[in-house]
Amino acid sequence: MSTVIISKVLAIVLIIMGFFMNAQIIISGKVNFKNKGVKDISVTLKDTYDGATTDENGNFSFQTSEKGKKILVFSNPKFVEVEKTLLLETNAITINADLKEQISEIDAVVISAGSIEASDRKRATVLLTPIDIYTTAGANGQVSSALETLPGAQKIGETEGLFVRGGTGAETKFFMDGNLVNNFFGNSVPGLKAMDRLNTSLFKGNVFSSGGYSAMYGQALSSVLILESIDFPERNSVDIGISPIFVSGEFQNVNDEKTKSFGIAAAYSNLGLMTKLLKFNNTFTKAPESFGTNFNFRIKNKSGGILKYYGSFDTNRLGLQNESLEPETDFDNTSLKGKNTFHNISYRQKLGRYLVNLGSSYTFNNNLIDLSNNYQESEFNLNSIDITGNYFNAKGTLERKINKISAIRGGIEFNQTRENTDVAISPVPYSFNDRITSVFAETDLGFSNHFSAKVGLRSEYSTAVNQWNLAPRLAFAYRISKNWTSSLAYGIFYQNPENQYFGTHDLNFQKAEHYVLQLQKSEEGRSFRVEAFYKNYEDLIKTKLENYRPVAISNNGDGFAKGIELFWRDKKSIKNIDYWVSYSFLDSKRNFQNYDQSLFPNFAAKHTLSVVAKKFVADWKTGFNLSYSYASGRPYYNFLTDDNGNYYLNSKGKVKDFNALNFSLNYLPNLGKNDSKSFPVLVLSVNNILNQKNIYGYNFSRDGLRSQPILPSANTFIFVGAFISFGIDRTQDAIDNNL
Repeated sequence: MSTVIISKVLAIVLIIMGFFMNAQIIISGKVNFKNKGVKDISVTLKDTYDGATTDENGNFSFQTSEKGKKILVFSNPKFVEVEKTLLLETNAITINADLKEQISEIDAVVISAGSIEASDRKRATVLLTPIDIYTTAGANGQVSSALETLPGAQKIGETEGLFVRGGTGAETKFFMDGNLVNNFFGNSVPGLKAMDRLNTSLFKGNVFSSGGYSAMYGQALSSVLILESIDFPERNSVDIGISPIFVSGEFQNVNDEKTKSFGIAAAYSNLGLMTKLLKFNNTFTKAPESFGTNFNFRIKNKSGGILKYYGSFDTNRLGLQNESLEPETDFDNTSLKGKNTFHNISYRQKLGRYLVNLGSSYTFNNNLIDLSNNYQESEFNLNSIDITGNYFNAKGTLERKINKISAIRGGIEFNQTRENTDVAISPVPYSFNDRITSVFAETDLGFSNHFSAKVGLRSEYSTAVNQWNLAPRLAFAYRISKNWTSSLAYGIFYQNPENQYFGTHDLNFQKAEHYVLQLQKSEEGRSFRVEAFYKNYEDLIKTKLENYRPVAISNNGDGFAKGIELFWRDKKSIKNIDYWVSYSFLDSKRNFQNYDQSLFPNFAAKHTLSVVAKKFVADWKTGFNLSYSYASGRPYYNFLTDDNGNYYLNSKGKVKDFNALNFSLNYLPNLGKNDSKSFPVLVLSVNNILNQKNIYGYNFSRDGLRSQPILPSANTFIFVGAFISFGIDRTQDAIDNNL
């Protein structure tokens, strides 16, 4: 009896199992991307556990007992999710899907041709951060000097400015939070290089564009440096700096919510002691002396808008004596009194899908140069030149994102310049006034994670040249593989002649065309880039000598610059060592200013090489930093003038190659002691530690018969200082960044 019952139960079970097995429906198909099968795509029936994953060819197949109307989901983080509706009855179903790439701000290829970016933005290619700049031996904590270790920038020691890819220092412009910074460098006299006015610690990032830059910026034939200031300090702090040449102090206050902050700083420097301890190539009748102070505040409103202000004031003085090249004079004496004030305000606010950026800057600068035989305390005498400038900039930009990696933006910019030059031997002061109105529009187009484009247009009107210009900009980026990307940039760039050249002759905009091709590989801890460029110059200024001063007579100058650049940075291959190597080859010719023919520029070198290495030894609490700079010999030219003031080349030559090995050491005695209230950093740096006798060029007498080398202020310079922070322990930054 029991056997019969068991048999019946088994029969019932088999019947039920057969029923369910017959009810299973097979769903199969293929998933494609750009007509090719894609593996590892998850294919599932929504709200069930039924599904499969595609194979190498994109095929999938699975069974389900579900019935009725269902949704089949195709998903993978790299692609846009696809949903397809199915009606499940009894028959097998074959269904295919075509996927679209998931656009990601992090994964998208970035256009980087002609630019090197260091910022906190996710899409940035981080190369030089503020802490990198502070720990680059020989840079002296200056942005401009650190950038001279990167491809494209020339190592210039006798005058201020960023000289980029065969361009003069005047062809590079500087911006802070989108606003133009006039007089970025301190006041100086010929033969002495002035330092940056703005403190590197102000900024959280920078974009150094050596060609093909955005339509948002103009009036720069060669390059722009775009600096982005910090939003809020980390916490309340007091910083003190002490050295034989300066003393400084800074106070920063920020509330707990980081919606309000303010700060004030001051510094005094005097090179007098160092001129007695070190051997200088210059004879100072008045050792360089300066005083500066600055103030900042930041306010964040409830809707996230940020208002930032920075203002500064500085003065400097120096006196210099050189042996005269003219037989009737024993010595040439030059003295300087300079003063400058700079104000920058910016406001950023997101309004729905729009981002509004408003900003303005103002600069007042006065440079009084005395050419008398002795250093004078008087404000003005028969041998002085007094230059006073007022510069105003205002800019507004409106941006809207189209999707995660596409956006459109446009805006308007206004610049006003008023300069007055009083020359004692001239009865009438020279005045220059100009107003430049600019409009611009630009769009970022992200077609996929592998391909993007930037298209821009800028137009400017200058009252000084009384003309409009039209400057298109275009750039593309394509990802070749996971780590390799390529970029191509093209643009037309215009710039007014330098202010001192405006006079009796009508002048036009100067023009440059940029072509930049880049190939870059980026992976964790390593980056490599090779970049080729070509620049074509038109309408450059030509000058002649009138009333003992060079005056522009036409825009008939021209020229070109072409070359190739290599950059390699590696934080991974050698344990605890961060190093980078950059090399630039430049071929350039110019016929401009006082050149009477096409010549290789006297401010450029055909070959430049920089090597920077850094190592932090935690056990010793010390960072060791080395840098080496090489530049092939620059040419020099001796120009004379005929009776009509026209220049002609009298003689020429080439200086010896430039070499400098720099060293710096950072000692952090409070490393790891987080309970300490003060965090000192002791610094020792030596520029040109091997005491190489470098020469930048030559000055010539008026008749061209006598010459004098242009030398650095000191062949070797030593700096010792202590920086103490009360409130912020930066030693972990030292470890994380391999100082």
